Amino acid sequence: MTTYLVTGASGQLGQRVVDHLRSLVPAQDIIALVRSDAAREGFQTSGIATRHGDYEDLDSLRAAFDGVDRLLLISSSEIGKRADQHRNVLAAAKSAGVGFVAYTSILNADSGGMALAEEHVATEAALRDSGLPHAILRNGWYSENIAGTAPQAVEMGQHFGAAGEGRFATASRQDIAEAAAVVLAHEGHEGKTYELGGDTDFSLSDYAALLSEVANKPVAYVDLDEASYAAALVGAGLPEGFAAILANSDARAATGALTTQSRDLSRLIGRPTTPMRDTLKTVLG
Repeated sequence: MTTYLVTGASGQLGQRVVDHLRSLVPAQDIIALVRSDAAREGFQTSGIATRHGDYEDLDSLRAAFDGVDRLLLISSSEIGKRADQHRNVLAAAKSAGVGFVAYTSILNADSGGMALAEEHVATEAALRDSGLPHAILRNGWYSENIAGTAPQAVEMGQHFGAAGEGRFATASRQDIAEAAAVVLAHEGHEGKTYELGGDTDFSLSDYAALLSEVANKPVAYVDLDEASYAAALVGAGLPEGFAAILANSDARAATGALTTQSRDLSRLIGRPTTPMRDTLKTVLG
């Protein structure tokens, strides 16, 4: 019997990974790592075992990883703390004798120049240095990251960004989750780095045109410089630090950080990636 553990299992990506993983391996071989009783109860209702673990509590991780063969490390959401948290996960995995680790990094982590990539690059290096058999899953931008603001954009008739004519090879969160489940479930991915982007890419001008078509209302793309876009995000209610990271990501997209010609994602999931049109239709109802 092989045991599979998914960290961050109660998050939007983690839940989808567990759901797809149970179509690939026996449900009784899956463990969801959780931090709350509510998350534990949710998984147990669906027949998935749980263990408690916190990225900042090394002892809890060692206990949680006992007997685990294959582990998916879903990156922490705590920007600024992630590199240290991930090192704890890797140290606990090595101590527990985990046989394989897959890690969710970011598209073009080592070449895109995004501020958001810095902790991913550090984790990739730590993973290589750990000696653990591993695969790196460099996740592209989720389509939902952009489409999530579609209702507001339609209402205003404007979509704001700082990407110029830079292109985005987005995929749905479900696409990315299925790829992670496939890599976790099957042998043969050791030593691989996958650039996981959508089959097609688009500029934000293209996106605004598509949104106009789907919503049947004109929406224009308004391109701002990085600082102005960050200020606009703060004005919309985002914390300054997070707004700066999002604006930086858009600006780096202008130079190719969030696009790829790789078809790793569609190959892994065995089907075309989900078009942005489909995601928009879901978001807009």
